[in-house]
Amino acid sequence: MVLLFRNRTPFGKDQTSFSSAPQKEITRIELSGEGQKLSLEKKGDAWMVNGRAEARRSAIAFIERILTAIKIKSPVSPELFQQEVVGKKINPVRVRVFDNNKLLTSFLVYKTGSNIYGNIMKIKEKSKPFIVCVPGYEGDIGSGFTMNELFWLPYMVFNLLPSEIQSVTFKNVADPSSSFTINSKDNVYTLSDGSTSLAEWDSSRIRRYISYFTLIPFESWALDLSKAEADSIKSTGPLCSITVKKSDGTNILLTLWEKTNMQTGEKDSDRLWGKTDSRDELFILRYFDIDPLLKKRSYFYTQ
Repeated sequence: MVLLFRNRTPFGKDQTSFSSAPQKEITRIELSGEGQKLSLEKKGDAWMVNGRAEARRSAIAFIERILTAIKIKSPVSPELFQQEVVGKKINPVRVRVFDNNKLLTSFLVYKTGSNIYGNIMKIKEKSKPFIVCVPGYEGDIGSGFTMNELFWLPYMVFNLLPSEIQSVTFKNVADPSSSFTINSKDNVYTLSDGSTSLAEWDSSRIRRYISYFTLIPFESWALDLSKAEADSIKSTGPLCSITVKKSDGTNILLTLWEKTNMQTGEKDSDRLWGKTDSRDELFILRYFDIDPLLKKRSYFYTQ
C-alpha cells in the first residue's frame, strides 16, 4: 500500500487504502456506475478500451499515476458530504484495479466541483469520505475516472500515410475561389479547382501538403457542451471542410467552425470547433495543429 502513516493510520487502514501497489503491474481497470461499465485492459504493450480499440497512451499514463500515487488530502465532514454529494445527487463511480486476476484495490469516486481535485472518495459506501490528491499535481483527478469511451480513445483526426490517400478536397466556405482538390493515382498528383485541372503548380508543395495528414491531432472532446449548444454550433455555417478519400474507398469528412465563448460570443483566436462524419460529438482543435491543412489554392504555386 502506498499510503503509509508510519506506525499508525489515523483514519483506519480499511478506510484509507485507495492507492494500488501491484507486485508486477496494473493490468486491468474497471469503472462502473449508473448502469454503465468501462474496462481498460493491458494486452501486450497496448491498453484496450472495452476490448475493442486501443486506448490513448496519455490517458492511461494519467490514470496509472493517479492509482499508484493518490494520497488523502483531507477528511470530509458528514455535513460537507451531505451538502456536496447527497444534496446534489452525485452518484459514484466504482473503481476496481487488478494485477492480472488479483484485485489490488476498490473504491468509490464522487466527482464534484467543490474542490480543485474534483473528487470525494470512499473505500465503501459506509466508509469515511476523503478528498484525495496526487502529490505534486494540483489538478482535477476526478476527471480521470470517466466511463465515456471517447475520453480513452486517441485524440486523432488524421493519421494517414500518403499511400493511403486517394484524394483531398478542401472547401473554403468564406473564400470558395481558394478551394481545391488534389487527386493521387500511382503516386502521381493532380490539382484542380473542383472541376477543371490546373497546371504549373509546385509538385513538392503538393507532396508536403499530403504528408501533413500523417499526424493531425485534436486537443479534447467538447464534452462540456450541452446538446443545445452543440446543435447551435453545427447549425451555423462552417469555416471550411476537408474531405479525404482513402485508398480503401472510405471517406473522412472534417468540418471546422469558428470557436467562440458561448456566454460572451468572444472569438477564440487559438482554437476551432471540429467534427468528423463518423461521430456526432464536437471536439476542440488548436490552430497550431490544424493550420498546416488550412491552405489556399495559391499555396501550391511558387511565388
